[in-house]
Amino acid sequence: MCTVTFLPTGPDEFLFTSNRDEAPSRSAAAIQQQASGHKQLIFPQDSLAKGTWIAVSDHNQLVCILNGAYKPHRHRPPYRLSRGIMALEFFQYEEARQFSEGFEFEGIEPFTMVIYDQGRLFDLRWDEEQVHFNELNTAAPHIWSSSTLYYPDWQVKRQEWFQTWLDKQSTYTSKQTLDFHRHGGIGDPQNDLVMNRFDMVCTTSITHVVKEATQATLKYHGLMSKQDTIRQISLVTS
Repeated sequence: MCTVTFLPTGPDEFLFTSNRDEAPSRSAAAIQQQASGHKQLIFPQDSLAKGTWIAVSDHNQLVCILNGAYKPHRHRPPYRLSRGIMALEFFQYEEARQFSEGFEFEGIEPFTMVIYDQGRLFDLRWDEEQVHFNELNTAAPHIWSSSTLYYPDWQVKRQEWFQTWLDKQSTYTSKQTLDFHRHGGIGDPQNDLVMNRFDMVCTTSITHVVKEATQATLKYHGLMSKQDTIRQISLVTS
């Protein structure tokens, strides 16, 4: 988990896309809709841990998890809580800074969490020692790659692919964005955006969120099941 892009399309509107790189056995079972307090959530559910790597709430919030913070780390289970369950617990907090300051991160494996919170974009990272919480520019495109799968030189290459693709776009559309997430790369199956490392870890799905002023649409493309699922959620407006 994996490769993620954020593309602004207007005030409080964007395209958000996540390629999930995981063991094939952990492909999502279905898109779930459930309550978290007074919020409604939609998300693809991990078939093993029952958490998620990306979720959207009707309170104009989105979270997405990537494995690792800044560099590869040793996997040292057991952990107190899975990162996928933590992603759902984010929505028990009213806003991102409350989560960053109030959640107990000790005992959770390192991660990067991309957060869109009511018009603001954040990058939150836990490296097993401290929380790094930074606000990003919502008017600029962004790309993230998991530090556990892609060493720094490959992260740089992916940023270069992304910038080359951006330079060719006058506007951002779902079709163009999904094309980049399906075909981006140089023909290296271990490091392209859709990857496969000896069938042990591969890109199992592409999840694409179209965020508009009053609703969000989550499109789940299962690369293992060859099935597509779409869910919409209406956003609470003040």
